[in-house]
Amino acid sequence: MALDQSFVGRSYPPTDSYEVGREKIREFAEAIGDANPAYTDQMAATALGHPDVIAPPTFVFAITYKAASQVIEDPKLGLDYSRVVHGDQRFVYNRPVRAGDRLSVTSTIESIKSLAGNDILDIRGEVHDEAGEHVVTAWTKLVARAPEEEA
Repeated sequence: MALDQSFVGRSYPPTDSYEVGREKIREFAEAIGDANPAYTDQMAATALGHPDVIAPPTFVFAITYKAASQVIEDPKLGLDYSRVVHGDQRFVYNRPVRAGDRLSVTSTIESIKSLAGNDILDIRGEVHDEAGEHVVTAWTKLVARAPEEEA
């Protein structure tokens, strides 16, 4: 069953804020194998003009994907998550995510398309800090594969 096109443009409430910690940034940088000292050394980060360590660009995915669960779990949308694969991800930053940030995400369904029986869902996540400053926009593309035909 195709997803409901009337959901395009629908926004969901902002998430509770997520506090970005130095240790989480360090663990993430180690997990992805990025040794940039701005991710782990406060002095290196401040030498580059940042108030504290900054996060690798893909760090925010965990926050925005969790926020997208409001969309994914909306029963009225009709998404069968057991058939979903992650199609794409991109970010546009106003500034880096940094330790001490308290971030919230507002998710909006940007588009719904059907292609070869598959539903393609684009979700935009607007990430703001507690002062309301826009930090980053993240786009997540999900593909709900078509059910297999029974023979």
